[in-house]
Amino acid sequence: MNSDLASIETATDFDIRFPEAEAGHDQDAEWFEFTVEGERRRLKVHDYAALYDVPGLYEALVYETLACRSPDRVADLLVLAVSDGQRSMEDLRALDLGAGNGIVAERLAERGVSAAWGADLLPEAKSAAERDRPEAYDGYLVGDFTAFDDEDLAGLRAFDPNLLVVVAALGYGDIPPSVFAAAWNEIADDGLVAFTIKETFLSFEADRSGFAWLVHQLRDRRLLQVDARLRFRHRVSIGGEPLHYVAVVGRKFGAIPPELLETCNAMAIDEAADGDADSA
Repeated sequence: MNSDLASIETATDFDIRFPEAEAGHDQDAEWFEFTVEGERRRLKVHDYAALYDVPGLYEALVYETLACRSPDRVADLLVLAVSDGQRSMEDLRALDLGAGNGIVAERLAERGVSAAWGADLLPEAKSAAERDRPEAYDGYLVGDFTAFDDEDLAGLRAFDPNLLVVVAALGYGDIPPSVFAAAWNEIADDGLVAFTIKETFLSFEADRSGFAWLVHQLRDRRLLQVDARLRFRHRVSIGGEPLHYVAVVGRKFGAIPPELLETCNAMAIDEAADGDADSA
């Protein structure tokens, strides 16, 4: 391990250290070193399964050290969007997609959201939520959302969510447009959608994920009405540079039709193929 890495103190002292940041280094490639139980280890910042396995490490890295503010920003924007009096935070039942260990659900509950279901691809995320925030969710789905059948979704449908929340989980191979679309279709019509996404993923020129195309289609077909939007600093990079995201809160006015779902699925396949080629 590199002994020249910069040391960072956190409330739980994992002796987190970063390499010297390189110009143009993408956040998906960021890595760090830390110590746990006397052992020095190295992980990628986006290696969520391994992060969740170490109690307190995710918070120490992402929130204390890299100053992530996305859960608070989207929760506050949601409060602003419902302040017109047509509905209240207490009326909302959230589906938290890419739920992780429950930080977003905790922030929503602090602002009055009555209940939440979690969903995440990783079983380690559900285990971490049960360990760290056992009261955060009424239920928790694990797996690829596009692969769930009626039996898998029975509990969520009985819960009848009217808010879809996706925070800092879109793109980068975490949640592709196809998964977002499948979760969208489980939300009640005239429900709310709140998400954050890296600002370049909403640009047709820079986006390779398909989200710029999907959001444009949703608005063009009047399936999404944007009520509030905010550009903000999501967190800092390992080199201390700000990483800007966009938070969006809007209303859903119908299901995403099959032809859009098919295009989303094709985009997910293309993105995966591009990722394999880039890593070759």
